[in-house]
Amino acid sequence: MKIEQIYTGCLAQGAYYIESNGEAAIIDPLRETQPYMERAEDNKVTIKYIFETHFHADFVSGHLDLAKKSGAQIVYGPNAKTEYEKHLAKDGEVFKIGGVTITVLHTPGHTPESTTYLLKDENGKEHAIFTGDTLFIGDVGRPDLAQKNGTITKEDLAGWLYDSLRNKIMTLPDEVLVYPAHGAGSACGKNMSSETWDTLGNQKKTNYALRADMTKEEFIKEVTDGLMPPPQYFSLNAQLNKKGYGSIDAVMKKGTKALSPRAFEAAANETEALILDVRSKEEFVKGFIPNSIFIGLDGSFAPWVGALIADMQQPILIVAPARKNKETVKRLARVGYDNSIGYLKGGFEAWKKAGKEIDTIQTIGPDKFEDIYTQNKNIQILDVRKPSEWEGEHIEDSQNFALDFINKHMSEVNKDTLYYMHCRSGYRSTVAASILKARGFENIVNVQAKFDDIATSKIPTTAFVCPSTLAK
Repeated sequence: MKIEQIYTGCLAQGAYYIESNGEAAIIDPLRETQPYMERAEDNKVTIKYIFETHFHADFVSGHLDLAKKSGAQIVYGPNAKTEYEKHLAKDGEVFKIGGVTITVLHTPGHTPESTTYLLKDENGKEHAIFTGDTLFIGDVGRPDLAQKNGTITKEDLAGWLYDSLRNKIMTLPDEVLVYPAHGAGSACGKNMSSETWDTLGNQKKTNYALRADMTKEEFIKEVTDGLMPPPQYFSLNAQLNKKGYGSIDAVMKKGTKALSPRAFEAAANETEALILDVRSKEEFVKGFIPNSIFIGLDGSFAPWVGALIADMQQPILIVAPARKNKETVKRLARVGYDNSIGYLKGGFEAWKKAGKEIDTIQTIGPDKFEDIYTQNKNIQILDVRKPSEWEGEHIEDSQNFALDFINKHMSEVNKDTLYYMHCRSGYRSTVAASILKARGFENIVNVQAKFDDIATSKIPTTAFVCPSTLAK
């Protein structure tokens, strides 16, 4: 028996490859099929099943393309209604892969169809559970993503989750391994560990949601408290996973079309495409195509795309570093942005050599920012970190203008006011500055500094007292 966790850091997502005696199963695959097909071909095994733990909201799963290419059967647990062919498993149903078995444990709570898969080894011993978003390392799945018009509330789902954990998972042996669908950085939970697997016994000791003396009422209160609103693309991705989507191969072919600067400019004008610049923040601020948006590949690229680009059908033109164009299209498709229509051949350097217009963002470091602040403490500072970060510590008199909700709060900034923008590292402030610039805000200074450097300077900071109106 072989188990391999295929972890994708950008999405904090774990897919799984299970192999035994010439057969394999894939659990929660990403959109691209190559990693799974290559493993099966290299090991000369047949992919027999594709197990989905639930309708994922934070990425588009690869089950459809993988099923077509491998001939494997798609399996969902109870209550999963789709518009494509799949096997709807019953609670307790057993699937055989080579010499091992996988048993369906219906564990509703994160979503109504959420299912955990119990792997038993060749001797019939419980070896591992693949928990999807039901149980994370250090946390459990948020219960507010599958609410339905008031008929099912987050409290209802949290109650189901409590029962699922106590009746289906916590009854298993302590030595069983826990393999979740996500780790730290995912918006599918509140406080996930950076560890990507653990034993169930250790989780019973360390995971707040598995406390033996916890009542259902306490559980419901704790797992529903402090939930941030989900990113806008979550519901859209869940629908794609239910209804189906286009071929990843067709998406890649269309998106990786090389365009000269002249053709790139013409495409932008003719299609009203969004120009997405994925270079480093340091490169972007020094020069970029006017009205382009920065979301760097070196950050949490796909989640930020999903949070900030409201229309998933939006045509997208790409400005990327050398040999990163294909990767950009693939990572956009992971979250359902399938309408990339080409990339700038030769990158931004080709644009400059062609004599095309460029724009810049005034950017300063922590020392310069400290000098400016000490000379004029009345400057307008926008802190684009999450409200929880701002509440923990922030510059006195700064306003929280969280990047996560920037599209909802554009009316709260004034084009005639000079703003200094910062975050924790300079990545989010550069994203925010690019969005404001593209919408006609010219009076922006981007502070590319670590917040720790700001906090240890002469600039006074304070902990949360009362929320700014911009933090709503």
